[in-house]
Amino acid sequence: MKRKAAGLEALEERLGHVFKDKSLLTRALTHSSAIAGKSRVESYQRLEFLGDRVLGLAIAEMLMRSFPKATEGELSRRLAGLVRADSCAAVARAMQLETVIALGSASRNASRLTAAILADACEAVVGAVFVDAGYASAFAVVEKFWAERMLARQQMLRDPKTTLQEWAQGQGLPTPSYNEIERTGPHHNPKFRVLVELPGHTPTEGMGRSKRAAEQAAAAAMLQQEGVPMSDENA
Repeated sequence: MKRKAAGLEALEERLGHVFKDKSLLTRALTHSSAIAGKSRVESYQRLEFLGDRVLGLAIAEMLMRSFPKATEGELSRRLAGLVRADSCAAVARAMQLETVIALGSASRNASRLTAAILADACEAVVGAVFVDAGYASAFAVVEKFWAERMLARQQMLRDPKTTLQEWAQGQGLPTPSYNEIERTGPHHNPKFRVLVELPGHTPTEGMGRSKRAAEQAAAAAMLQQEGVPMSDENA
């Protein structure tokens, strides 16, 4: 118990937040596999649900402050990249959550601290800070662990299809729909024309020597049409 308490105290120091209600932090670090025979509300799931929303709001506020000239599309793309699971898992490792997360024995044997578990616990910790001390304290934790990542330049976030999908997600839109509308040329050297569609947006076309290349070209055309850059260099 003393070792566990020392681990939580060390985490509080890394977070820069000392919990008034220690049970919140304990719950934020408890995977459902560690509460056999108890209700799932004793695990981090509810705090993860809340933390996901608090994190999104805090990151959005940071982006608005840091990139005053960025378009809504650019902000949405940056937001999607910063709150996705692999980013949260990386922050969880920076917080050293792997040293204090409680897992059931079966989960430890099957897959010790997967990226998904780390990401969920990271969001739960943000939610726990919010419940314990309010938005300002939660924002301070988010800023401490995400600010450098937010400001880091990225030469290319993703290929055009992935960038378009992330942007669409940030807009609350479904996954872009790609449809082959024409195939020309001989069998050994075909040329494809593909249409990409998103609800509420003008479809765009792309051509390529393969269907995938045509889809990438169509996605790039859509990004250009909507003013969404594929590089952060000029942001």
